[in-house]
This record gives sequence, C-alpha cells and structure tokens, in this order.
Amino acid sequence: MTLALWIVLAVAVQRLGELVLASRNTKALKEQGAVEVGAAHYPLFVILHSSWLAALVWYALKDPELIWLPFAVFLAMQAARVWVIASLGRFWTTRIITVPSAPLVRKGPYRFLKHPNYIVAWVEIVTLPMAFGWWEAVVVFGVLKAALLAYRIKIEDVALSARAD
Repeated sequence: MTLALWIVLAVAVQRLGELVLASRNTKALKEQGAVEVGAAHYPLFVILHSSWLAALVWYALKDPELIWLPFAVFLAMQAARVWVIASLGRFWTTRIITVPSAPLVRKGPYRFLKHPNYIVAWVEIVTLPMAFGWWEAVVVFGVLKAALLAYRIKIEDVALSARAD
C-alpha cells in the first residue's frame, strides 16, 4: 500500500468515527427537544464527501509523491477539527440541529469565528488532494464544497438567529 493510500484510509476511519459521534449527539439532542433544519440538503454532503474519499483512494493507488506543506496544513486542520468538536461538545453534529432553549456556543474557536467548522472542512477538502499534487480535485471538490457550505451557512444562520444573544 502506498503512503497516500494509508493517509486516505486513516481519514476515512476518522470520518466514520465522527459520523458515529455525530449520530449519537443528534439522537440525544432530538430526545431533548432539538429540531433539525435544512435536512433536504444533507445527502449532498454525504455524496460530496463519499465521492471525495473514493476519488482520493483511486488517486492514491497511483502512488503520488506527498507534498509536505499542504499536508502539514491538512494536519493542522485535524487539530482545528478536534478543537471545534471539543468546543461544541454534545452540540457537535454533521447536521443543522438546534436546541431552541440553549445559548449559542461562544468558546474555543467560536470566540473568534462564526463558522470555524466550515472553514476547517473546506480547507481539508482542498489541502489533502493538494498534498498529493492532484490539482483538478482541488478545484472540483473545492468549488463544490464552497457552494454547499454557502447554502448551508444561510440555512444555519436563519436557524440560529432566534438563539442569538
């Protein structure tokens, strides 16, 4: 197996673990009266991320040389991802789930940015294929992710506006 393939498989395992955590958090939040907003677009994220991972597996089989600077940025985003997830705690999900009575999270990166999770997610989508020198994937997945995030942020901002301080 190539180094690139090991990296992509490690990312896939990480994402599966995150889906388990997100599912558990979503279930618990809904049991506490939370509501999901914008569920219709969620399958597009599943398709995008599944396609991204599948494409990276295919490309990794070609044994691309690892470009260390974008890979270092990707690794930094993993630390940022952990910070986001830890900051949101039980409120972290992969869906737009809102608890009407809960205050907005204002700790961790949320002290500085409104949507740090989406910044991290976009940077990850572009830096991993960049680390393999696969520029076409950088452009295609970067544009698709940006478009989906722009749509999602509009929906999320409306959903969270009722909870703003």
